[in-house]
Amino acid sequence: MNPVTIDLPEQVLYILSTLEERGFEAYAVGGCVRDSLLGTPVTDWDICTAALPEQTIAAFEGHKTLPTGLKYGTVTILLDGVPYEVTTYRTDGKYSDNRHPDKVKFVNVLKRDIARRDFTVNALAYNPKTGVVDYYGGAADLTAGIIKSVGNPDKRFGEDALRIMRALRFAATLGFSIEERTSVSILHNKHLLRNVPPGRINRELGKLLVGRGVGGVLRDYAPVMAEIIPELGTADTAAAVSAAPPEVTLRLAALLRGVEPTLVLGHLTRLKYDKATAEAVSELVRHYDAPIEPTQVSVRRWLSLIGLGRLRQLAALRGLDGIPPLVNEIIGRGLCYSLKGLAVNGADLLAAGVPSGVEVGKTLARLLELVVDGALPNEREALLGQIEKSG
Repeated sequence: MNPVTIDLPEQVLYILSTLEERGFEAYAVGGCVRDSLLGTPVTDWDICTAALPEQTIAAFEGHKTLPTGLKYGTVTILLDGVPYEVTTYRTDGKYSDNRHPDKVKFVNVLKRDIARRDFTVNALAYNPKTGVVDYYGGAADLTAGIIKSVGNPDKRFGEDALRIMRALRFAATLGFSIEERTSVSILHNKHLLRNVPPGRINRELGKLLVGRGVGGVLRDYAPVMAEIIPELGTADTAAAVSAAPPEVTLRLAALLRGVEPTLVLGHLTRLKYDKATAEAVSELVRHYDAPIEPTQVSVRRWLSLIGLGRLRQLAALRGLDGIPPLVNEIIGRGLCYSLKGLAVNGADLLAAGVPSGVEVGKTLARLLELVVDGALPNEREALLGQIEKSG
C-alpha cells in the first residue's frame, strides 16, 4: 500500500463510496491511476469492484446505468451525462482468438483481477482509504520509465495481441523504454498482430505516431511495423516521422513516404482509416519530394494543383519554412490561384464564342495557368482578349 494521495473527481468518489456503503470494495484502476501518478491529465476514470454487475446496477438505482459489457462484468454509470465504467473483479479464461477471453470468472479479490492486466504501469489501483495498491512494481517502473508486462509476456501477448501495439504506443507516448524480456517477446510474437482487427491497429498506431518517443520505437521495432504494412520493413522512416509535426495525417505521410502512393491508399483503407485521411496521406506521399520553390509563381502553381490546405500540410511535413509566408502573401493580396478566383467563368466563355462542352474546361484551365504564371493579369478584359487571340 502506498500513502500517495490522488485527487479523484467528485463523481468517482461518489461511485466508490456508494459501493463501499453497500459492503463492496471499489478502486479506481489502470490508466487513470498511472496518469495521476505521472501528473498528466486523466480523460477516463475506470473503476473495479467486488460487486457483481447486478449488484452494481442495484447500488445505483435512480441513476441511468447501461449494461455495456455484462459478459465481462462491465456496467456503465452515467453521472451528469458523463459515463463511468465499473467492472467486477475477474479472472480471464482461454483466449482462442488472441483478442478476447472465451469466458471470464468473477472473483472478489483485487489481486486476482490485477494479475490479468497487461503492463505493470497499468496494474495500479487506488482508493482514498487504502492509497495506491501496487502488486507488480508499477509505480517504480513509472519512475524508471519502463514498460514491462505483468507476469509472462508471451502469455500476455498470446492472450491479446493488441497488447503488442499498446506496448509500443505507451513507449512512444510516455517516452519510456520497453523492458528487455517484454521487448524480446514483442518481436517473437509480432505475427499475432495478424489476428487483430484493423480498426484496433489503426487507433493504437495513430497514438503511437504522435508520441514524443516515436523515433526510437520505429527504429527498434521496425519488424513489428512491417507486420502492419510490409513495405515498412525496408525503409528507415524514424527520423522523418520524428521531424514531422505531431499530427496523425502528417506523421502517417512521413511513415509511408517510401511506399507507392497507390499502395498507401490501399493500406490505409484496409486499416479502416476514413476516406479523407487516406486520400490526404496518399497525396502527401505522392508529392513528398516534389520541387516546390520558395517563389510566388511556384507557390501559386502548387496552390492551383493541390489546394491551400494540402500545400500547408506539405510545407509543414517537409519543413519548407519559406512556403507559408508566400502562401499568406498570396492569400492576403487576393491573388488568383484557382478557377474560383478567375475573373471569368464558363458562362463568359460561352458568350465569347467558346464551344460548349470540354472546350470550356480546357480554356478555363489554360487561362488559369497563364494567370498563375504571371503571363496574364487576372482581369476580365485581358482574359477575354486572350480568347479572341487564341480564336
